[in-house]
Formats: sequence, C-alpha cells, structure tokens
Amino acid sequence: MTYVLHYAPDNASLVVRLALDQIGVTYRCALVDRSRNAQRSDAYTALNPNGLIPTLEADQGVIFETGAILLWLADHHGGLGPAPGDIERGDFLKWLFFVSNTVHPTLRQLFYPEQFIGPDPAHQAILRDRAQHALMAHHTKLNTLATQGRKWCAHKTPSALDFYIAATLRWPAIYPTDQDHSWHSIANYPALHDMCLRLEVLPVTQGLIKAEGMNATPFTAPEISNPPEGSAT
Repeated sequence: MTYVLHYAPDNASLVVRLALDQIGVTYRCALVDRSRNAQRSDAYTALNPNGLIPTLEADQGVIFETGAILLWLADHHGGLGPAPGDIERGDFLKWLFFVSNTVHPTLRQLFYPEQFIGPDPAHQAILRDRAQHALMAHHTKLNTLATQGRKWCAHKTPSALDFYIAATLRWPAIYPTDQDHSWHSIANYPALHDMCLRLEVLPVTQGLIKAEGMNATPFTAPEISNPPEGSAT
C-alpha cells in the first residue's frame, strides 16, 4: 500500500518521515495545519483521538505515537533496528522507549508548560527550568550510549533511534522561539554531534530539508524552518 503520514512541519512526524525514506517505502503526506488547530478537528481526532502528530495510516489500520510507529515500521520492513529474536533487541527497545516515554515528554514540558502546571508564569518558569536540567541529563545518557559501538545507535547505518535522538537535539535549540536557548548545546554531547553530522549528509535528511524548509544543518546548527506548507506551531 501507499502509507499516509499525517504530519506538520518540524513536528515529531519528521522522525517518521526519515524512517519511511530510510526503508524506501511508498507514502504520501497529509498536512495537519496547526495554524488552524487542525490536530483538534473532528476529522483528525477520528484518526488519532489524542490530537497529536504524527499519525500513520496503513493497510492494517491507523497507528499513532511516534515510538509505536517506528517500532511497527521496523518490525514490518526491517532496517531500522534489531529484528525480533536479535540478541540486541531488548537493549534497542529500552532506549527507543526511553526517548519516546521520557525524553519526548520532557520536551513537551519545556514547550507547553501550561498544559502541565497551569497558567501561572512563575510556575511555568520553574517547570521549564526542571525540564532543561532533565533534558541535559537525558542527552548525557544518550551520548554515553552513542560511544558504545552498538549497531543500532550512532552506527554507520542509521536506525530509528538515531533519527529520534537527532530530533530531540534539534528542537530545544530553537523552541520555544521566545525563550533563551543558551542552556542547550549539542557540543556538550560529542558522540551525538558526530552522529548528527553523519545523518545530515544522508539522502533521507536532504529530502527532509527540502520537504520541510529546513536549513542545511538541521540537527547540528538548526534554524527555524520555512516550510512550503503548514506551520510548526
């Protein structure tokens, strides 16, 4: 089939776009226009009741949650991580879900503190500060992982985990757009920096840059994207 990726520029859907291109399957993109709050529309929540991006339509049904989509694609097509039965499968899964269940939600706390702690700006500032420190700790752990020579993390053949980690390094460098980003520097994570340099020259990343209006170094020195359609926020 032709998969349908429901996406918004510079959202978590970019990780799935990279994965789809890496395994070479046919898909088309359907814009979820965040400037019109389309992720909350009846049509979209009929597919994904959580109103979050991305969502992937497949013959077998609708899949949402970034980690679930990546794992589903890896199991159905291979090439994105250790297959079931591989001795390294468990280690791959625990780190994939660490990024999905721990790192990604911490980013959401940084970007949308009001959703977690309410409208008080002082409370939001406290949560943002805690999220920043947590993210630095998370990326330090991932940097250590990237030095261990695992074939599914920072290896010569990119994995779903690599794509996901790269995105989590990109976003805090530029979002929220009205906040100071000096606390975050990819230079603090040299193994991840090297991984991102390798990712940036891949054809799949060049395709992402063109499709979502990104600069030439979207992971190591990112800038706000200028997408041909839609809005990142």
